[in-house]
Amino acid sequence: MTGNVLIADIGGTNARFGIVDQQGTHDLKYLECKNFAGPVEAAEHYLKEISSKERPKSAVFAVAGPVGGDLINFTGSPWTFRVSAAKQEMGLDAFEVMNDFKANALAIPGISSALLHKVGGGEPVEKAPIGVIGPGTGLGVAYLTWAGDRYEAFPTEGGHVTFPPTTEREVDIFHRMKAKYSHISAERVCSGKGLENLYSAIKVLDHKFDLPDLEAPAISQKAMDGSCVVCKEALDLMLGFLGRAAGNLALTLGAQGGIYIAGGIPTKLGEYFYKSRFWEEYTFKGRMSDYNKAIPSYLIQHDAIGLLGLEQTARRYL
Repeated sequence: MTGNVLIADIGGTNARFGIVDQQGTHDLKYLECKNFAGPVEAAEHYLKEISSKERPKSAVFAVAGPVGGDLINFTGSPWTFRVSAAKQEMGLDAFEVMNDFKANALAIPGISSALLHKVGGGEPVEKAPIGVIGPGTGLGVAYLTWAGDRYEAFPTEGGHVTFPPTTEREVDIFHRMKAKYSHISAERVCSGKGLENLYSAIKVLDHKFDLPDLEAPAISQKAMDGSCVVCKEALDLMLGFLGRAAGNLALTLGAQGGIYIAGGIPTKLGEYFYKSRFWEEYTFKGRMSDYNKAIPSYLIQHDAIGLLGLEQTARRYL
């Protein structure tokens, strides 16, 4: 038991750090992963920056990648570390590491309604399965099932399922992407990197070679302000694909407790998201369309919901 706990939600682009104590979570800071050799170096920089009077002896990290042993490899970045070595280097008595979307899922049962915007669907069924999906640098997927007296969260690697095109235009775009990827997963077309992939493929397919290479934030901005038709098509496709993937998750889980959309991208799009093809694709399921129309879908209006899940876990160490 310690007086405070270091928490970190680490994605492919940003590492979000904070301190949890009896008063709550404070000293939140975002660091760019590219500026550090790994999570230990980023954590030490953060602790030095906040000049904490009491150095944490416990830490809980959420990482964008599978967690199943001592060696942690990040899916969307070159970072890698061993839990045992990191624990020793940071002088910790306790060090817990979980998948980042497990942290997202842990925040759902007690989430404030003020952080949710209902996209569509009916009312959630009490104690029914819940799905969580969201595009950031990659595409995260997790779920919750009722465990008798509470919900239990489980991470998945559902972002890497094979993703199907359904129109001739999509087939052409996916075919163009095959020059770069042997396997087109949901993440390849439904994430920050996926948005860049779509933009690049459309640019080549439509012979728009004069257009510059752009990163996801610029593509989103140009799509929303209407200054680039290629950017707009890429973003519209990505949001439709997100709806398709979320609808697939709803069917797979029988997620009558709801599907929750997390991740840094949708929260920044505002009305553009609600006017997209997300809900149309979410409910376009043939004979099961009415089934999905009854399953509520919520956009989480918080770009780092995993920190709330980490706070819950960190409290066990106080």
